[in-house]
Amino acid sequence: MSEEHQSDPRLYSRRDVLALGAGFGAAAALGIAPALAQTAAARPLLTRKIPRTGEPLAVVGLGTAIVFDIGNDAARRAERSAVIRNLLDGGARLIDTAPSYGTAEPVVGDLLAEMKVRDSVFVATKTRVASRDRSAAEMQRSQKQLRTEKIDLMQIHNVGFADRAEVTAQLALLREWKGRGLFRYVGVTHSQDQENANERLIEIMRTEKLDFMQINYSLAERSVERRLLAVAAETGTAILVNLPFARARLFRAVRGKPVPAWAAEFDATTWGQFFLKYILASEAVNCVLPGTDKPEYMVDNLNAGRGRLPSAEMRKKMVEFIDSLG
Repeated sequence: MSEEHQSDPRLYSRRDVLALGAGFGAAAALGIAPALAQTAAARPLLTRKIPRTGEPLAVVGLGTAIVFDIGNDAARRAERSAVIRNLLDGGARLIDTAPSYGTAEPVVGDLLAEMKVRDSVFVATKTRVASRDRSAAEMQRSQKQLRTEKIDLMQIHNVGFADRAEVTAQLALLREWKGRGLFRYVGVTHSQDQENANERLIEIMRTEKLDFMQINYSLAERSVERRLLAVAAETGTAILVNLPFARARLFRAVRGKPVPAWAAEFDATTWGQFFLKYILASEAVNCVLPGTDKPEYMVDNLNAGRGRLPSAEMRKKMVEFIDSLG
């Protein structure tokens, strides 16, 4: 199981929802029926500029760990195509994957080619910490699997506890490829034991002048708020967020509970929007990357990037509410 994204953001409430009815009824119960989606879509999707270049990027993207590891299953590929279509039609474009996610990376490559949408997508993938030759081979394989020579963002995977000299050497390789026009941006990721990795990640940000850093951040894992997010803003490092639902832990915590009425003050109508809007209220965050296998959940995730975001005082209230649930 990959550590980057949970497989289905509403996994722990879906059975309860389905009990209310199938198809449209289930979607309506989740608050993401087509009628609501049309209303939400009329509101613009928030974008933020990548600090190094000023390029705008929608604040919600798509993670592919587990949910796109589907091999050649035709029915599931059709469903994932619909997820991508909703991502693009909703005004977003970042899809994050990795060669370590089973068949997810080649599935993404196949679907983008079949849909003829490669030029509309901001493709991010990863390479594991490794020697120069092994890393080069893995990145070449990613190019083949994604069916594209040029990749928008290449990231070194899970660097928080890796050998610092190896990370520096590997970043030099990524910059060489960027200089050749094969990557537009380079960065690093981390998702394991985030709190104990933060100081190392801050050091890397300060010394390496990264384009992007991908981190573990949610209402359940807030350690990056102490220093890391401020340093990202200071150093001009764009922040991507993995595990925004804390591997579905947040959904388990609120199972059976209604979204608080006061969440209407920041236009959150579902728990997914509640959790994502908390993260997006930090202006240091460029994009959240929840994974999903259902087109309607993609719409719901996108709606977190529309309308108002919680104020600082409201974020404190959100934290107190979640912490009170244990």
